Amino acid sequence: MAIQLKSVRVERWPVAGQFVISRGAKSHVDVVVAEVEGAEGFGGAVGRGEGTPVYYLGEDAAGCRDRILHAASHIAGLDAAAARAAIQDIMAPGAARNALDCALWDLEAKQRGLRLWQLAGCDGAPTARVTAFTISLGTPGAMAEAAATAEADGYRLLKIKLTGEDDRPRVAGVRRGAPNARLIVDANESWGQVDLLGEAEALADMGVEMIEQPVPVGADALLDGVYAPIPFVADESCHIAADIARVGPFYDGVNIKLDKAGGLTEALRLADAADAAGLSIMVGCMLCTSLAIAPAFVLAQRARWVDLDGPALLARDREDGFEFRDGRVAAPPPQP
Repeated sequence: MAIQLKSVRVERWPVAGQFVISRGAKSHVDVVVAEVEGAEGFGGAVGRGEGTPVYYLGEDAAGCRDRILHAASHIAGLDAAAARAAIQDIMAPGAARNALDCALWDLEAKQRGLRLWQLAGCDGAPTARVTAFTISLGTPGAMAEAAATAEADGYRLLKIKLTGEDDRPRVAGVRRGAPNARLIVDANESWGQVDLLGEAEALADMGVEMIEQPVPVGADALLDGVYAPIPFVADESCHIAADIARVGPFYDGVNIKLDKAGGLTEALRLADAADAAGLSIMVGCMLCTSLAIAPAFVLAQRARWVDLDGPALLARDREDGFEFRDGRVAAPPPQP
């Protein structure tokens, strides 16, 4: 059934408090939402997808909107599957392609009377998964308080944002605030000048079980020969399936985010490539609403670590969004 772009828009969603990482603080997130539908006379189903601009690549929501509008003329009249294949070639990976790709997945599933997980070839319906909850940067005391609140709210896996300076006191503070939680850390490329083995050993002693993106993009070879007691996971260094050959020798796993990959289509390819290379899979997200989590949740069923707390960090989410309860993320009941 032929498709057409129904709408594309930028939406602003407020963050609960502030979301702070080494690159700065955010009080809101701008996302781009694409809607596609069957062309006139081909049914009334509408597919929706959401993308969050990848800020460290220089993306912004208005630019993502414009890229979707430009691509629309190239896919008008194709069916959803053909349009999804076409945008893999005419659009670069990023939030714009993610929003449009996921909208096309959603539309095709609706047109064929399938759930997304069925269309993606999964063996069974997705089930609730333990998700990380992010502890933003702050003083060790402030991070201890945030960790205590998160643990009291039922979160049992905490992701700690680090900067390369005073990281051990921050992790110690989180451990003090949440003594029973599992801990992972995100260095956000900040360990280029750090004793990598010494830092990994110290954090392992505090119960940290994984370190995400320790070194800057392009400096991944710094990890060569560093036999740390806990795994290193590539984030900014790995966007698409083709990156596995480059980063695989230096990392133990990859963090797959649909905004980086440019949609569920490429994210599934990346997961297959990671599996083939023997790398663990983490599925993460940017700040986003539940609309963006829906396709990532399908992929999260294959992941060792799940970090889909984007909507939980917002002041509000979409109606009928994902449920965050007892440290787990669960899909809302299917709509009739």
